[in-house]
Amino acid sequence: MSSALYDELFSSDGTARRGCEHVAEWLAGNKPGDIATLNQQALTMFYRKGVTFTVYSEASNIERVIPFDIIPRIIAADEWRALEAGCAQRIRALNMFIHDIYHERHIIRAGLVPAAQIMVNDCYQPWMYGINLPHPIYAHISGIDLIRHGDGQYYVLEDNLRTPSGVSYMLEGRKISESLLPDVFGAQKVLPVDHYPQMLKENLVACSGKDDPNIVVLTPGRYNSAYYEHAFLAREMGVPLVHGYDLLVEDNYVYIKTVTGRQRVDVIYRRLDDPFLDPLAFRPDSILGVPALMSAYRAGNVVICNAPGTGVADDKSVYPYVGDMIRFYLSEEPILHNVPTYQCRKKEDLSYVLSHLHELVVKETQGSGGYGMLVGPKSSKQEIADYRKRIEADPDGFIAQPTLALSTCPTCVEEGIAPRHIDLRPFVLSGPDKVRIVPGGLTRVALHEGSLVVNSSQGGGVKDTWIVETEGEPL
Repeated sequence: MSSALYDELFSSDGTARRGCEHVAEWLAGNKPGDIATLNQQALTMFYRKGVTFTVYSEASNIERVIPFDIIPRIIAADEWRALEAGCAQRIRALNMFIHDIYHERHIIRAGLVPAAQIMVNDCYQPWMYGINLPHPIYAHISGIDLIRHGDGQYYVLEDNLRTPSGVSYMLEGRKISESLLPDVFGAQKVLPVDHYPQMLKENLVACSGKDDPNIVVLTPGRYNSAYYEHAFLAREMGVPLVHGYDLLVEDNYVYIKTVTGRQRVDVIYRRLDDPFLDPLAFRPDSILGVPALMSAYRAGNVVICNAPGTGVADDKSVYPYVGDMIRFYLSEEPILHNVPTYQCRKKEDLSYVLSHLHELVVKETQGSGGYGMLVGPKSSKQEIADYRKRIEADPDGFIAQPTLALSTCPTCVEEGIAPRHIDLRPFVLSGPDKVRIVPGGLTRVALHEGSLVVNSSQGGGVKDTWIVETEGEPL
């Protein structure tokens, strides 16, 4: 893969890319100090709204304001529609895959995905086997992480099907853009994102099969890194935010305890990981979940979004097979392609990875949030040696990929305006009749010079993503 960098705002000759003209003029017409002042105002707005996340890697679990960068990332609308089609295709296939592995297992019988990678996967939930959902949708809300490589093409970095987060940052970031950049924002047609909470609620209603279901958002509590988002979405949808102790199961029905008595719950938008959902089915020491919830779910008396057991489909060891899933279930060629991936469980791949650790990115198959990674070119000899021992001790637990040339976007940093690496997380809603994607998603930015890790927990920030209607030929 090419190692050249793709600048999202400017082409190689220094001219603004299509759709980026107004932002380029704004940057040229303002001093870096003035832009830095706007950036600080944006951070203050985030602080006042309490838009925070928690850094679990630090002993004190410090709660921080999410860094927001005032310079937007621009994508032309026709280019976005291709991404939208690719994400929708991918999610359709992944939902079919999850249904299949908990039922007939056709793809395993066909020899396309090894049974061992499914049946012994930590995210595979035997409780889900044989459940016939009213609509075979498991990943109702998904976040597909995309990067643009130096060749100008988009690639899927990973699929997030469990409890994907970040949509609140997308929505709050748009409010800041409209407030602090009214002239440049209003000078072009930027597709809206503020209807996402309504889209989400409509999707949850559709999946319930009822006209007026009782919906709740289940949170593990305020110490969770995404708690701000849990509260934000519950408020925007006008539904209760609940903890496990607010719910009870009786006669295989779920109820919420209120001051006026019990009310039956039809849909649970859970932001709680599988092991903690039900102490009778999963971890017996969990005090976050709801005892007997899985019994109510198996009886068909409550919808859980996303469904338990979806994590097996976004495991990094299963990720290399998504292209085959699309061909197998949809009889289509993938619109979006994966990053080339080495599976350390395979002898030849393991040998290659161990010989090239200094130039690869190695990830835990169950990892998330940027934790547990090795970025070979940025690591010391000792770090590489220590990581080698981890891989050798458990090859099945790791995959490796080439070090990618993530695209860059001008970003407001201490030194002034400088390019920083970015990715993109569109948010995909899967309903009974259609897949819907809000036009934009969350652009994450690695604020440290040279860093390729965009996760907020690893020092990354976020940008607003503008999908702009333009005139002229595609890029």
